[in-house]
Amino acid sequence: MRLAIGTTATLWLLGLCAAAGQTPADRPPMSEEVFKNIQVLKGIPVDQFMGTMGFFSSSLGLNCTDCHSYDSGGDWAKYADDTPLKRTARRMVTMMQQINEANFGGRQMVTCNTCHRGVSNPSVMPSIDQLYGTPPPEEPGDPIAQAPGQPTAESIIDKYIAAVGGAQRVAALTSFTGSGTYRGYDDSEETALEIAANSNGQYFTAAHPASGAHTTAFDGRAAWYAAPSSDRPFPVIALTGQEMDGIRLQAQLFFPAQIKAAMRNWRTGFATEINDRRMNVVQGNLGTAGAVATLCFDAQTGLLVRMLRYGPSPVGRIVTRVDYSDYRDVGNTGVRMPFKWTMSWLDGRNVYALTSVQANARIDAAKFAKPVIK
Repeated sequence: MRLAIGTTATLWLLGLCAAAGQTPADRPPMSEEVFKNIQVLKGIPVDQFMGTMGFFSSSLGLNCTDCHSYDSGGDWAKYADDTPLKRTARRMVTMMQQINEANFGGRQMVTCNTCHRGVSNPSVMPSIDQLYGTPPPEEPGDPIAQAPGQPTAESIIDKYIAAVGGAQRVAALTSFTGSGTYRGYDDSEETALEIAANSNGQYFTAAHPASGAHTTAFDGRAAWYAAPSSDRPFPVIALTGQEMDGIRLQAQLFFPAQIKAAMRNWRTGFATEINDRRMNVVQGNLGTAGAVATLCFDAQTGLLVRMLRYGPSPVGRIVTRVDYSDYRDVGNTGVRMPFKWTMSWLDGRNVYALTSVQANARIDAAKFAKPVIK
């Protein structure tokens, strides 16, 4: 079974044992300061380290205990133990870096996924079924240049703004709170969800499974993800780089008036299809170097259907996708917003569904502060 990460400890099963080191308050801790026995993936923030673990999982079709010991599920310390697959992974990372440096000027052209494609042992024989079968759809996320004959990104976004209520109405939406349900990839049932957001980028979500709250908070300058210590050995993690940029973008997309300023260097690609519907594709750059986001709008309705973003890691792109649906009116504002969205990444999937939303609510700034795990 592939690694399934949502609201459970599975997110950290690829982690190595938490260490007790302290770091300066003005920067997030690095991987080797939090985990033991880090030999290759040093000098990267903890959230990027965990994203890298997800890249391994998705590329090889393995879950946590495939690489770590099977008795590590009840003891975080055992994730620092060496295993044959972990030693192999270190050699493979070094090999890929050498290949890219020697052949591609250091550009990341060869990754785990290049050869493995979701299997632990790369196949050396072509597949006849794959050759003559229907290829799987490609994610519309690769870097694009402005395609000839396509509408401008500004006109596509303007069509979306018109579809959800018009420029004047969406500009008047400055905050909202909401409640609903949440379900992680490996959760047996839905749990309670709460959300709050301001148009200045502040964002908060909290899911409430039986083990305790799983919280994402962004105060406009810093972002965190928190979960109970029973679910992860490092309960509060600072989001950095492309992950923080991604949370900011996800918050801004709930306020259509903010979209044009959310990214830079906008361009339009060739149209694609999602679920047999034609999509207009626009793309822009996020704040972090190398971080890119792609928005897919239904060509007929104008509605935002998908956001896909990625950023760099030492072994390949860390990809996150959000699919939006169930657009409804928000109170008496005349604005429509998606009441359902599915967030998928390389090692997990969460489904969020709102049942009620209060527009232009007053929200205590403390809601967006760094979470405290009790």
